[in-house]
Amino acid sequence: MLDFMCPLVLFTGLRNLKEAMAKAVQNSSAMTTSSQTWLLMFSLVFITFHLNWVSSLATLPPYYYDQCSSTVPSSTPDKGPPTSFPLPRSHEGYYVGGEPVLEPNPFAYSSTFLNTILLSTLSVYGTDVPGLFKLEGRLTFPNGNKYNEMQDYSYGRQSYYSTVMYATPQRSSVSFKLEGFWSESKGKLCMVGSGSAYTKEGTLLNLAVVLKLHNLTNSNSITSLITGTIESLRTSNDDPNYFKPISVIMLPQLKYKYTSFLGDFNNGNDDLPRGLSLSSLPQNKLCSVASRAVNQFNLRYSRDCDSAKNCSLFDADIGFVPRIMSMYMIGCSEEKEKMRVLLEFPNTSYVGFYRSFNPQTTLVGEGSWDETKHQLCIVACRISGVAVSWDNARVGDCSTKLSLRFPAIWSIKDVSDIVGKIWTNKTMQESGYFDRIMFRSSWNRMVGVPDLKYEYTKIDTAIKLCPKSEKPARKNGERYPNGSSISVMQFDSSVKNSKGRIAWGYSVPISVDAMLYKYSSSQDSEATPPKFKNSGTVNISYYITLHPSNGISPFNASSTSYETFEILAEGIYDAETGSLCMVGCRNLGSDDQMPRNNSWDCEILVKFQFPSLNSRRGGYIKGSINSTRDKSHPLFFERLDLSATYEDGYSIWRMDVEIVMVLISTTLSCVFVVLQIFHVKKHPDVLPFISLVMLSVLTLGQLVPLVLNFEALFLKSSWSRRSILRESAGWLEANEVIVRVTGMVAFLLQFRLLQKTWSARWRDGNQKSLWSSERKVLFVALPLYLAGALVPVVVNLWNSENDHYGMVSTSFTSYQPRSLWGDLKSYAGLVLDGFLLPQILLNMFWNSKKSSLSRSFYMGNTFVRLLPHAYDLYRAHRYAHYYDGSYIYANPGADFYSSTWDVVIPLGGLLFALIIYLQQRFGGRCIFPRRFRELGVYERVPMSVDP
Repeated sequence: MLDFMCPLVLFTGLRNLKEAMAKAVQNSSAMTTSSQTWLLMFSLVFITFHLNWVSSLATLPPYYYDQCSSTVPSSTPDKGPPTSFPLPRSHEGYYVGGEPVLEPNPFAYSSTFLNTILLSTLSVYGTDVPGLFKLEGRLTFPNGNKYNEMQDYSYGRQSYYSTVMYATPQRSSVSFKLEGFWSESKGKLCMVGSGSAYTKEGTLLNLAVVLKLHNLTNSNSITSLITGTIESLRTSNDDPNYFKPISVIMLPQLKYKYTSFLGDFNNGNDDLPRGLSLSSLPQNKLCSVASRAVNQFNLRYSRDCDSAKNCSLFDADIGFVPRIMSMYMIGCSEEKEKMRVLLEFPNTSYVGFYRSFNPQTTLVGEGSWDETKHQLCIVACRISGVAVSWDNARVGDCSTKLSLRFPAIWSIKDVSDIVGKIWTNKTMQESGYFDRIMFRSSWNRMVGVPDLKYEYTKIDTAIKLCPKSEKPARKNGERYPNGSSISVMQFDSSVKNSKGRIAWGYSVPISVDAMLYKYSSSQDSEATPPKFKNSGTVNISYYITLHPSNGISPFNASSTSYETFEILAEGIYDAETGSLCMVGCRNLGSDDQMPRNNSWDCEILVKFQFPSLNSRRGGYIKGSINSTRDKSHPLFFERLDLSATYEDGYSIWRMDVEIVMVLISTTLSCVFVVLQIFHVKKHPDVLPFISLVMLSVLTLGQLVPLVLNFEALFLKSSWSRRSILRESAGWLEANEVIVRVTGMVAFLLQFRLLQKTWSARWRDGNQKSLWSSERKVLFVALPLYLAGALVPVVVNLWNSENDHYGMVSTSFTSYQPRSLWGDLKSYAGLVLDGFLLPQILLNMFWNSKKSSLSRSFYMGNTFVRLLPHAYDLYRAHRYAHYYDGSYIYANPGADFYSSTWDVVIPLGGLLFALIIYLQQRFGGRCIFPRRFRELGVYERVPMSVDP
């Protein structure tokens, strides 16, 4: 019926226009031809607009009536959008099916589920039927299609990170533009539309689909679930545009009704540690805490649990016993302190990426914060009816309960941010019963919580195992790191046994005395480090992880290449000798196919020996992990030797050397400027022939570090730099003052030389000619500088566009990629390296043989500018493995440093100095062929002064 509306409107509009024009002519004989023309134009515009509106709203694809008339009958849309629309403008859900068009790549990077679907509403119109709305929208499958194979964009020493972290296989989304109707009373949606996708061979497919959703209402509860189908309008399997039916599950979002269920949690055993109150957490609101909390938890089953009986939450048909659980917040009410969550139990050891939504192993939950017990209580419901298809999916069986707390006290057996338990209200005789399951977070981010404490329980045992007589004697003058040395006390290590290297490990302190360390897996906290005593013994606790190589377990247990073994240890550290002795506890639950709860091996001795900070060439942190059990015991394991490269010992010595180099360079700059001042005082006639552009560059080079506060070169906001400064015993801080004073003196001397040259230029009789030459220098040098600045800008933008491919190296530096501002600062250093260029240009334009610059000035300053590059070559060969941000002299953030630049820049500087020498000896154009040397020679003409 609607197919005939457009011609009908056009016919009716033209007929009305004709009648109106005839009536106007009869009633107003005075109407001019111009008035009739304007009336005709207005009528045509009105009819065209009305026709376009009706055409866009009234017409639907002809197959809508065949596919949707029985589900949601259509109706005539209103002229404008409705005053209110009770549904959210977007819905997110999950799907299954759609082959061969929809084939998500299981190895593609995706922070969400690979089988995610998005339904977005673009336009909404009311109709003449109450509660019926016409919708126009877009249906998107973000990871719907496979793309090309993995490409390895690896360059140099970044190859590992490029391949693993960046060069991931890409994905192509598939989308459809849809239009149809939604009935509020029926809760049904039916839309039809079309889209396109590419096959694996690159053939473009034109797809036509129909979407049907059920239970799409504006009032929802924990058992509400939106289901539906997406079907191809092609009926033949041989048609390349055909795909298999798609089943869809969506979780409702609008007007959710939370229930009250806290009474159901009062009968359970309170076997969880005391929790922190919500107000004591860094973000004291439930929704804020939940949105930043970790979403992966390790499961621990009861010790008497049998994998074949009453253990897993799910039936044995799923084929595995879950080892981890992930929790995702899908809704939250800050006022009610309630939230909605999705609980997933995947068959993997990591839930970050490369996963698909599986309703058979997923629970839908509703949580509420209980302030009396400081815990989050969650009721979880199963999704059933999805064994064959998702069309008949429903939410029910809400007998699963979870309680979750933020522990107020950490100990050697648990340093988790979040702990909790899962249980059921069912009895052992009922189907679906399972024993209580404990869980804990696998990542730690609780930094800066004042109420969080660590409780030492193994200090006495550690003292007995490590008597003072076993500690090495301290030699005179030796200094060792104290407990606050974060850059030293946390380290990567190589793990070996008698058969060779079998694993690599990572060790990080948890607490030192009563203060918690920066124990965060993300290492993103910038909290101020606590103050510890610099000598004597302190209590300390550690978190140690071991990652086996080639599936070889260090603890006589079955292992996989991706499995991680954890050891929590605590003991004593002696800052006078650098010795660390601890008692370790290892959770045995991870060794089993089914992780067990409360199964620990605490008969472990852990020792580390830190080298002296005075070692100029550094050293190694050496350690061992031993079992104190008899060799006949099943838990006995062979001694493990650990070794880690110790960087900061020679880093401090390197920084000592570099600060001396800064003092020497700044002092030499002062000396060379003073010699130049003496030179112009002895030969005052050469002052006007010194380039003001060159002196301005040199003056700015001395001024910028002072304006930007030279202290920033020492006190960056990083733990490693702060630790190095503390371990330097104040030497660097003391010399910082000296460096700033000498820098100020160098700036004042350089400014004095600039001022004398400026004054002499104004007093000189040939000032017009000299100023003309200086302007030529500026007109040549400034565009050259600007053109050079465009190169790092273009390179930086190009690298930014290709970051996801791992192209991180540039032609300017061998270090890691930096910001555009960092590249521009390095380019400014390059301009300063070529400070003689303006003087060379002035000599060329003036063609003078005047010795305006003393040899000590241009040769000495060239030496000062080239010395950092020579030192960078030595530093890279001796001990600089990567840019750690602690460089004071030859700072990569202030110039271009690499093996290539360290050769090119010194050669360029020496070439400029040679040209100055030749110009001052043979003339400014001596470097040109003879026929170009005598063009436009300026001579100084003496002036007579009238009495």
